[in-house]
Amino acid sequence: QVQLVESGGGLVQTGGSLRLSCAASGFTFSSVSMGWFRQAPGKEREFVSAISRSADIAYYADSVKGRFTISRDNAKNTLYLQMNSLKPDDTAVYYCAQPRRPFFIPRQTNDVGSWGQGTQVTVSS
Repeated sequence: QVQLVESGGGLVQTGGSLRLSCAASGFTFSSVSMGWFRQAPGKEREFVSAISRSADIAYYADSVKGRFTISRDNAKNTLYLQMNSLKPDDTAVYYCAQPRRPFFIPRQTNDVGSWGQGTQVTVSS
């Protein structure tokens, strides 16, 4: 059974940093690309970042490019999202995402097969 457990969210001031983690189990983590999405109150869930199986390719939403960095440790079955220069607009619940099919890179919600429970990130102004 696929399990994705996010952690690392919290309250931070504008300009601050957070590092999110996603512990994965129940599947061969190193064989699939992974992604991060977020959902702010009253808004649809949106793509944030994705990373290929071997971490050689990364994708970012324009809104986070240059501020966020996605990474993974296949030995630890863990996905990360380093978030720097945070803004109030980054306030959302952040979700770890496993693709619906092994060779998909999850950049749209329709690409996602499993979600974590989410971790809240709140950026105060």
